[in-house]
Amino acid sequence: MKTDSIFYQLFQQFPGIFFELIGQPPSTGDAYEFKSVEVKQTAFRIDGVFLPAEDLPDQPIYFVEVQFQRDTRFYQRFFGETFLYLSQYEQSNDWRGVVLFKTRSQDPGVKPQYRELLTSPRIRRIYLNELGEAAEQSLGVGVVKLIVETRKKAIDTARQLLNKAGQEIADATLRKQIIELIETIVLYKLPKMTRQELEAMFGFSELKQTRIYQEAVEEGEMKAKLESVPRLLAMGLTVEQVAHGLGLTEEQVRQAFSSEQTSD
Repeated sequence: MKTDSIFYQLFQQFPGIFFELIGQPPSTGDAYEFKSVEVKQTAFRIDGVFLPAEDLPDQPIYFVEVQFQRDTRFYQRFFGETFLYLSQYEQSNDWRGVVLFKTRSQDPGVKPQYRELLTSPRIRRIYLNELGEAAEQSLGVGVVKLIVETRKKAIDTARQLLNKAGQEIADATLRKQIIELIETIVLYKLPKMTRQELEAMFGFSELKQTRIYQEAVEEGEMKAKLESVPRLLAMGLTVEQVAHGLGLTEEQVRQAFSSEQTSD
């Protein structure tokens, strides 16, 4: 999964985390929807925009860009897309721009053409590897920081975030969503991690709630069903009876039997 996809999932599920990043109460996110928007005449999409509810004209629109590669033309593109959107959608809301850089070295720096914008409160530049104390105090900001942690530190950081989630989030559904998001980030950073390693890191009770564990359980159940097919057929049951009893298709039953015969 690409980094920008993780951020899209993060801000879409937990918009309050974005507002924590820019120093506002997480509850501000309740009034916003994070989405991608199309600039029709030029046929391109702006991937990250926080749009306030229609009945909140005093709340600004936030244009959000995640930039993990150095691009000397980044600000030309960012401001170009922003002003094209503003010219096409005649909303009365004010606007703000927020750029999330992995490190300060990826920021191409203040360009003379955009100096007034970049040095004004209208634009916020955040360097994720410099979040520091904010990432330690806030679960949401800590999850964002996990995305840019080194692989060496990622496991310890993820474990700390899991403990924090267990202590701070009473709502079971919300806690499950946060755990799955942490799992997604860990798998993105450590794609070769085994299920046993994940279980050791997450703890069995937490791991049971996650997508990867549930998929593994389903995979194990399917394997057990398929392994039982030859024995049931040998007992005289028909393909149709076995399929109905195990919740399989008849084709799956035939394939399982054929594989057993081949291996013999």
